[in-house]
Amino acid sequence: MIPTEQDFPKIQNAIQQRVSTFENTDAFRLFNGFYEGAPGLVIDRFGETLVLSNHNQPGYGTKIIPITAEWAKLNLPGIQSVLVKERQSPNKEMVDGLLISGNASAQSIHEFGVKYALDLQINQDASFYLDTRNLRKWLLGHSHGLDVLNTFAYTGSLGVAAGMGGASKVIQTDLNPTFLEIAKQSWRLNKLNPNNCQIIPGDYFRITGRMRHSNQLFGVVILDPPYFSTTGAGRVDLQGDITRLVNKVRPLAAHQGWLVVINNALFVSGKSFMEALTSLSESPYLSFEEIIPIPPDVTGYPNTIVDAPPVDPAPFNHPTKIAILKVFRKDKRK
Repeated sequence: MIPTEQDFPKIQNAIQQRVSTFENTDAFRLFNGFYEGAPGLVIDRFGETLVLSNHNQPGYGTKIIPITAEWAKLNLPGIQSVLVKERQSPNKEMVDGLLISGNASAQSIHEFGVKYALDLQINQDASFYLDTRNLRKWLLGHSHGLDVLNTFAYTGSLGVAAGMGGASKVIQTDLNPTFLEIAKQSWRLNKLNPNNCQIIPGDYFRITGRMRHSNQLFGVVILDPPYFSTTGAGRVDLQGDITRLVNKVRPLAAHQGWLVVINNALFVSGKSFMEALTSLSESPYLSFEEIIPIPPDVTGYPNTIVDAPPVDPAPFNHPTKIAILKVFRKDKRK
């Protein structure tokens, strides 16, 4: 079903459900069409910028986009620009996003007292993931005095949250150095000590291998891989082999350290992901601790949800599945 102007009442209802519920952030999802009745259309707010992402083929659903943009500018205080992303377009400029209103997109947002730098046109994504908001909040409360490793860091929001939570040191690593430049900007925005953050562009398998060989340990290790990728050093496959990725970083966690595992594969059920985590936790040296839920603006609300994910994410509440594990070491090294 392609979104049309007849879907606008659903969009309007979903937006009105959300706008009065946010006090701790100016970045949130206003409409998730995959679950709220207009598949392929996602509407986000990042500060003063409205971002409309069309996941359908180019041109589909285009009538609803200007209608929504005009309504938002009139009814959502502070909206100064509107950016449209055509996720399936052969034109990279359209994939990255075009401003249809305003002169510039937002350069930063705030969340739980932390500032995050943005580049809303860096690629098909918006340089900041809304679904991990509760994990950033968790890191604010669980990083004090710890060394933190953020793998597949993208633009580093999780590492910045750890830094603002009082981490002693944060290492951010990603294959793409352009993304990591935004992590540096966020670190500076919050006036964090530059000596407490290390940026390492490069391959996950090579970097973590060097860390294991040098016996580095971290109080928090974050594993947030893409759905699938390959390099000369290894393969990432969330649907086929999350266990192997976990075992690559597990030796880097200190005794009683935290291992944060994220699986955002749409077609990996919550049951199968939990089975993998349960299998790992059969060892006395790893225990499953808790699930971090995805916030309701991303999942949709009980009175706005009309469609379900293609695969059941339960016991998680969304295909982005976040689990916290605790590591125990034989040598008990901190």
